[in-house]
Amino acid sequence: MIDIDGFATDGFVKIDGAAPREVADAARTLLWEGLAAEPDDPSTWTQPVLWTADLTGAGPCGEIARSPRVAEVLDALCGPGGWLPRGSLGNIPVRFPVSPPADDRGWHIDLNTPLPDGSWAVTSRPYTLLILTLLSEVTIDDAPTRLRAGSHRDAAAVLGDEPLDAVSAAQRVEPASAHRPVHHATGDPGDVYLVHPLTVHAADEHRGTTPRFMAQGPVLLTSPPSPAISACSSSAGLDKHAEIAGS
Repeated sequence: MIDIDGFATDGFVKIDGAAPREVADAARTLLWEGLAAEPDDPSTWTQPVLWTADLTGAGPCGEIARSPRVAEVLDALCGPGGWLPRGSLGNIPVRFPVSPPADDRGWHIDLNTPLPDGSWAVTSRPYTLLILTLLSEVTIDDAPTRLRAGSHRDAAAVLGDEPLDAVSAAQRVEPASAHRPVHHATGDPGDVYLVHPLTVHAADEHRGTTPRFMAQGPVLLTSPPSPAISACSSSAGLDKHAEIAGS
């Protein structure tokens, strides 16, 4: 049972077993082939973060990207036709237990709105929803993404109407959401987190022993949430759909 009401309250929802574990394991094996590191040789783990990507949607990566369970929950959150199917998993940061950690762990929200010139900005009326796909086991020590529960309301209140670059947006949403409790996006290979586009989140230091594989990328929405909903004190952004689906 997916906690749709939890998405409205916390700004994220976890889908356990969105893809079979063996499919996620197969995807991770393929992704190792594109890295300048070896899975069984820690001496080759020289950087705290290496980036790879699934751009074709072929094989096990595509099977995960087109998960029927994820599609079902997206329909509940965004409404049928309210989102565009993904063709691939997109960008995949691989975090290694290397010291010092990468200096990329600040609290932020992702670019979420296309501009007429083809660039992207952060606005309070986003056209994306963030999806995190776990491709390895992620415990509290394995650099789980940190999510500030309920911070989508704070972000909606401070962003305003004008488009902002990522740094300017982070300078607003970080202090506004600092009081929120932190949830760690832990789980097993094949688990997925759907994250509200205004939920404030951050990477974490890798304190474990095994490289962490997690795909992160947007699900494109067909239209932005209503401004009135985004400004409401009891909900933000996509919450209208979540409340309807959970009633």
